[in-house]
Amino acid sequence: MAKYIIPDNVRREDQKKVMNEIADQDHCPFCPENLLKYHKKPILKEGKFWIFTDNQWPYEKIKHQLLAIYKTHIEHIKDMDPAAGAELIEFFKEESVRRNIPGGGIAIRFGSNPDKGTYGNSVLHLHAHMIEPDLEALAPDESWKFKFGQPKGYKKGAN
Repeated sequence: MAKYIIPDNVRREDQKKVMNEIADQDHCPFCPENLLKYHKKPILKEGKFWIFTDNQWPYEKIKHQLLAIYKTHIEHIKDMDPAAGAELIEFFKEESVRRNIPGGGIAIRFGSNPDKGTYGNSVLHLHAHMIEPDLEALAPDESWKFKFGQPKGYKKGAN
């Protein structure tokens, strides 16, 4: 079982290759000392609590996907400094103005439960997404969804 990642939640083949390398190294890819070994997008800003960047493996049918990575290795939101929330929202606010993002969503998946499975996160290090879906790329009856829950074909204890 991987200690810092959940391979079953990886969506893309190029991402899976890197995640397998991370699993072999047995370290967290989002901890600051490891981040630049794997993450190839530029760091946009570094705050007191967060490192801000674009997602290296963005979802399909999106215009923007920003990633905020908590600077300290924590896996659950209950361990987050309350002041970190204000810094996170301030950055997302600034980027929404800078990129002229008319709307979207913010999501934070956190934790895992070895007895029940995962929550959709591929990295067990607190991080947040701000996403602007590409409404023009969606079919008229299609919605863009951020996944929470088990990957397709999930087998308990297989990660």
